[in-house]
Amino acid sequence: MEPLTSGIGRPFGREMTRRDALRLAAGLGLSFTLPGLDLRAAQSRGAERPKSLITLWMQGGPSQLETFDPHPGKEIGGETKAINSTIPGMQMAHLLPQTAEQIHEMCVIRSMISKEGDHERGTYLLKTGYRPDPTLIHPSLGAIVAHELPVAGVEIPRHISILNSQWPGRGGFLGDDYDAFKVLDPRQNLQNMKTQVADARQERRLKDLDVVERTFRNRRRIQSDATLHQETVRRALTMMTSEQLKAFQVEQEPKEVRAAYGDTPFGAGCLIARRLVEVGVRSVEVTLEGFDTHTRNYEGHVTNTAILDPAFAALIHDLKQRDLLDSTVLLWIGEFGRSPKINPLGGRDHWPTGFSCVVGGGGFQKGLVIGETDAAGKNPTPSDPIEVHDLYATILKTLGVEYDKEITTPIGRPMALCKGKPIDRLLV
Repeated sequence: MEPLTSGIGRPFGREMTRRDALRLAAGLGLSFTLPGLDLRAAQSRGAERPKSLITLWMQGGPSQLETFDPHPGKEIGGETKAINSTIPGMQMAHLLPQTAEQIHEMCVIRSMISKEGDHERGTYLLKTGYRPDPTLIHPSLGAIVAHELPVAGVEIPRHISILNSQWPGRGGFLGDDYDAFKVLDPRQNLQNMKTQVADARQERRLKDLDVVERTFRNRRRIQSDATLHQETVRRALTMMTSEQLKAFQVEQEPKEVRAAYGDTPFGAGCLIARRLVEVGVRSVEVTLEGFDTHTRNYEGHVTNTAILDPAFAALIHDLKQRDLLDSTVLLWIGEFGRSPKINPLGGRDHWPTGFSCVVGGGGFQKGLVIGETDAAGKNPTPSDPIEVHDLYATILKTLGVEYDKEITTPIGRPMALCKGKPIDRLLV
């Protein structure tokens, strides 16, 4: 079955008060109001507080040197300057000032390593934890979360991809039902989700369809069951009438909140991701394109971080204020980093060794920094290297997934959901 498609730092050592939050918001330009009950949005998820995953996917491979691992004044540093962050002793690129004020809520890993330096193969590895295998398709991390953590009462897809991703998450051997539901433009709500005819006429159409389906099934039961047509129609109709679709309606948010995320598709996507986890969606991926900077790398990152910075900072802040961060793992990552050497076109090339990621919430430590890359750019191996599959085993563990569980694939091959081992020092 084809997937459904639609065309500041705070004082350390004590809890943030409402006054702290207002002061912090003002200092960051996050001028949205903090209405009482809205801050407890986690209550809408129920007492059990099921966990979700939000992935901010940086398509093309963001440069660690222009984001979370700058080396100003060095030959490899380029034009990027460093600023202090709210993690004591950690500096990051001056292109992310708002994120630098929120980063104490997260962990920064500066020593991710991968064995794939091609975009398609690198994306496959970074989305699944496995290198490509011609004999099967592995499920993405988001598909695993949706498959292993079912949640009652969610009438919309539990695995959602927002904005154009060249290789969105697949269900792989878990089945096409776990492919990401794709939302190409988050500012246009969802297309084709409302009937174009009056309710009475729609009801007559559905009754006529039921007659045709029953007639077909009486004669070809096996073929009918194989198509899953009736189940697909039922699920589509449930989704079309669900109140949970309002999660996509960012216009319901106060103007100040929307402005804090930034007036961009990516900003709207991050805001929708927060709204989706409130209604129980298990996994949301929001894509920001434009990081394949083989030419004019610095200029490209200036453009992209202007989009990224307010959205990332506002999302961390918003999840924290609404009591959702402890039940949401937030992951910032791309398929690899960029080379220390600046090429003759002012760009940086693919670099699968020693790139950065940010992860936090959902049981992760706060303010932890792991690894570092060689400031001279001569040693390709960073200190304290972290493998992708070990990071993903850690994420699955804190989400409550049996990360090493074996699944029998459709061809009878046993496969572990993740081959890594959790990095316990990352977890609380």
